[in-house]
Amino acid sequence: MRALITGGGTGGHINPALAIASIIKEHEPDSEFLFAGTPFGMEARLIPAAGYNFAPIKVKGFQRKLSFENIKKNAQAAVYAVTSLSRANEIIREFKPDVVIGTGGYVSGPVVRQAAKKGIPTAIHEQNAYPGVTTKILTKSVDKVMLTVREALDYLGNDIDYTVTGLPVRAEILNKNREDARRELGFDSSFTVLSFGGSLGAGCINETMAEVIRNTAEKNLSINHIHGYGGMGRESFPAAMEKYSIPMKSERTRITEYISDMDTCMAAADLVICRSGATTLAELEAMGKPAILIPSPIVAGNHQYHNANVLARAGAAVLIEQKNVKSEEVIKIVEDLYNNPSKVKEMSENSKKLWIDDTSEKIWQTIRSIVK
Repeated sequence: MRALITGGGTGGHINPALAIASIIKEHEPDSEFLFAGTPFGMEARLIPAAGYNFAPIKVKGFQRKLSFENIKKNAQAAVYAVTSLSRANEIIREFKPDVVIGTGGYVSGPVVRQAAKKGIPTAIHEQNAYPGVTTKILTKSVDKVMLTVREALDYLGNDIDYTVTGLPVRAEILNKNREDARRELGFDSSFTVLSFGGSLGAGCINETMAEVIRNTAEKNLSINHIHGYGGMGRESFPAAMEKYSIPMKSERTRITEYISDMDTCMAAADLVICRSGATTLAELEAMGKPAILIPSPIVAGNHQYHNANVLARAGAAVLIEQKNVKSEEVIKIVEDLYNNPSKVKEMSENSKKLWIDDTSEKIWQTIRSIVK
């Protein structure tokens, strides 16, 4: 199979694209791949690093807020909107794909649209509960729409050919158990909280977790803390821990800028406090982890809020909008769960129920159904 896969801008679009390539390769090892993405995005670095051929195509989104700088950016985006179509045609003509798959981001638009016009089998995968603009535009053109959650249909309508596939997660996430993970981290069997705000960090989560960790120490609670403060907290978080006389690494704490062994840390946790990107939530569901979710308010379409709402309505998570976050409230939730193992177990079971454990097979069957 010759598969042209397009998507980018953020890891949330790139990682599913790479996962889909792996799924195809697993079933048809002789498949050939080409990834189309913008030369400005993370994909220009991550895709070649993963060993795949990369075809650049210049596409940029339009800025909604009017300013002199944004007017210049929109003029450039308009030029790219025109030239991207001919570039998409060029990529398709040279590669001759059997199937074209989009995973989101502006770059998916021209590539998938031009492939559909040429009668090439096309599919898109939407990661979020609130679909992106590109997904909304392409749903009427493609042969198949793959959704992570059924709730996305509320914004797409039911007159599309869709399959709820779930979102692929890294294999290593599924291969860890709690006991081994805690042993690796040097923790005992006490209640364990994992918190992070992504590689860059999140000021709101850092400020809150500094108070949560301080409260744990002051009350001498048997709680293990793993926290990734990210680049944003590089100076402030270690300073807060020093102020509170809390070690960055001990038999109860493991505090680092970046969590490089997320599979181990996630496996060790009883509770996770984090943002609500689609990939993170899929991993929480796969491992059955209760969560306190604080969606980022600065993402397109406020999609993290909609993602978090799926888990909150299922009783798998507590959703707190960033504007409403108060340290004392988070401390109370953590203490309530610490003192209530049955509630933790119930939330864990509810989270696990959301997980689609045959995602890879569903994605493969969807792709296979449209490729002649």
